[in-house]
Amino acid sequence: MVSESKGTSSFMTDFIQQRGGFAVIDGGFATELERHGADLNDPLWSAKCLISSPHLVRRVHLDYLDAGANIIATASYQATIQGFEAKGFSTEEGEALLRKSVEIACEAREIYYDRCTKDSWDYVEGGGSTRRPVLVAASVGSYGAYLADGSEYSGEYGDSVSLETLKDFHRRRVQILAKSGADIIAFETIPNKVEAKAYAELLEEEGIDIPAWFSFNSKDGINVVSGDSILECASIADSCKRVVAVGINCTAPRFIHGLVLSIRKVTDKPVIVYPNSGETYDAEIKQWVVSSKESSGVRDEDFVSYVGKWREAGASLFGGCCRTTPNTIREISKVLSNKSSQP
Repeated sequence: MVSESKGTSSFMTDFIQQRGGFAVIDGGFATELERHGADLNDPLWSAKCLISSPHLVRRVHLDYLDAGANIIATASYQATIQGFEAKGFSTEEGEALLRKSVEIACEAREIYYDRCTKDSWDYVEGGGSTRRPVLVAASVGSYGAYLADGSEYSGEYGDSVSLETLKDFHRRRVQILAKSGADIIAFETIPNKVEAKAYAELLEEEGIDIPAWFSFNSKDGINVVSGDSILECASIADSCKRVVAVGINCTAPRFIHGLVLSIRKVTDKPVIVYPNSGETYDAEIKQWVVSSKESSGVRDEDFVSYVGKWREAGASLFGGCCRTTPNTIREISKVLSNKSSQP
């Protein structure tokens, strides 16, 4: 775990510099669990595997580490105490499962360090075994993710979900994950400015002593999915001392370049991008679908072709979200390493 003294605004900047000017995040987690046979048609989504098949969670973490990821996110995106309680678990059991999500990721990191398998990106490209620095990010999904109705892709919670309601909802989960052994908290797929503000205030109120990143999602390349301005949302993240990176996730690759340029207008913090494959999520059938030519998905080679442009626009952390795979991350790692080694 990173020491408290590292939980400052320079935390991510220092990490990126140590990695040669960029860092690689893992890719789609739930969709990768499904590829390995997990049935995630459940309100807990990927967090279901913390109960039913933790070995698959560990396996997916290891697949991404072997592919070259510097940062792996825990299976806690849709893991909430309220969600576990709705499934019949006690509060204490729910809290234990949150901790378990971090424990599994940390175990995977140690296994990776111990074995550095010959088919890993480090071994193949580096000509031997290396101990690549790896961060464990405790994933926090939005209130909409807990609702399990696709609300994180609209951000439309209604007037009944106030700032205080959101803070109360997230508070205990954030407290637990902050003390779980993770290196950083990843607030992901943030759909609106009120939830971003809730997170920022929680970090301050609770005196959270590890760094965090905020990543938003967009469906038009201009605003976040609720219609709130990406400039306003990124400014909220920029104003929070505990936030060490700001960016975009689970958004079509074609929108990322413009969003990075917008974010760079309001923050000097590192910009993180991990788009989905470009397909559209259908909340009714709970599947990723092709709804038009523009949402037909992006092949790995096409996805990776964007990376150089995203880096030129100002991004420094790169990965994938839903429907991307370890192969996507392997290709991103290769492309970035080749660029950094060029004179």
